[in-house]
Amino acid sequence: MLIRFNVKNFLSFDSEDRATHDTSSQEFSMIPGKVRSKEDHILKTDKQNLLKFAAIYGANAAGKSNLIKAMAFFRNCTLNGAVVPQDANLYCKTDPSNKEKPSYFEAEFIVNNDVYAYGFEVVLSTGTFVSEWLCKLSSTKEEYLFKKEDAQHNYVFGGPLAKNQMLSVLGSSFAGSNALFLNFINRTMAGFYKTNPEAEVLQTIFNWIARNIDISFPATPLSTSSFLANEEALRQASKLLKAFGTGIENVQPVKAKREDIDSIIHPTILQDIAKQMEINNTPKNDIFIRNRNEIFIVRMEKGKDDKVFSIQFKHNFQNATLFKMAEESDGTARLFDLLEILLSKSNKTYVIDELDRCLHPCLSYQFVKAFFEYSKNRNVQLIVTTHESRLMDFDLLRRDEIWFVDKDKSGASNIYSLEEYNERFDKKIDKAYLEGRYGGVPLFTSIFPIEEA
Repeated sequence: MLIRFNVKNFLSFDSEDRATHDTSSQEFSMIPGKVRSKEDHILKTDKQNLLKFAAIYGANAAGKSNLIKAMAFFRNCTLNGAVVPQDANLYCKTDPSNKEKPSYFEAEFIVNNDVYAYGFEVVLSTGTFVSEWLCKLSSTKEEYLFKKEDAQHNYVFGGPLAKNQMLSVLGSSFAGSNALFLNFINRTMAGFYKTNPEAEVLQTIFNWIARNIDISFPATPLSTSSFLANEEALRQASKLLKAFGTGIENVQPVKAKREDIDSIIHPTILQDIAKQMEINNTPKNDIFIRNRNEIFIVRMEKGKDDKVFSIQFKHNFQNATLFKMAEESDGTARLFDLLEILLSKSNKTYVIDELDRCLHPCLSYQFVKAFFEYSKNRNVQLIVTTHESRLMDFDLLRRDEIWFVDKDKSGASNIYSLEEYNERFDKKIDKAYLEGRYGGVPLFTSIFPIEEA
């Protein structure tokens, strides 16, 4: 689970506070504040209690989406191991000198009941990694598992990795490489962990970043709909869509033809999956294929022909007509995407940019309310950006679950929590926000200038 995320010199997040010359990074945190209400909104662990939910507010162009883009960059860069050319201009342009300065990214999280921090610094304009580190944290100390931060870009290993000779050799050979070591050890060193089990923590951290941070932007579906892997999940999806007032009574798998999916997925992909099933001795596998217009399930079983099903929707009409996803509204399609957060059994941190896109304000409120109900007894987090002020309701959210992003006079974004304001629980928080009490709202000049006659 995510504890905190830090960023500096990326898009609208500057390398320093120009007024105070503070070079600290901007920090977003899921650590609970002093609020004592709604204890069921807290994930309680032996190491650190964490919030399950956070809503991030701000005016258009204030930097809300840039925070999500920073998280996505951190994840993608870790998985790619390098900066792709199109990211070279993502440094903060409020000051020309930022082009030559490193950008800073770090995530702190809990994996297997242990706390870790992984991060790196990179000069985006050149794609040069200045430093990289992974440390294990406790209440009393920081223990670096590895770090690179000297002029020669040498890697130093510590803790349980300190005496691993193979890592020392790999670190020496990797020194000077303009890439991330965590990516290198997991992407190119097949079989390394079989002979070096004490280093499996490196695989654990890499897999957590790859599999447990799920980031969605407005133009992309949240998932492949793989949470609908069984009939019970379909029944639950039907129940929720009906409860949310979509008019849908049932979600049904309907037999389809093999050629129906040819325009969405190349046949060789399914052939490769079938080969992998043979290698792993996997008897069955359900493959989900998704775009805005269609959702298909391909049920693969060893020794049998593939079965293809189309997911379709029955409404509360007199007739039994079924509708495909392409025939549903954008709001229904958006809501269907979000159902994974409620129904999936995965322990994930979901990060959603513009939760309320295409959703009625009341529906956004009810979805968040449903999240708290469905997240009971689950290790799941939901972080969203939104303009929906109705969520600023102390009957729904805790004070420390509300965050703001605002721009200062130099054009740099700042992140801060409502917890800093210590508002009374009877205050009309949404009204105060819209009046500009906490920042993060647009400031209008004259929209229609009146010309002199």
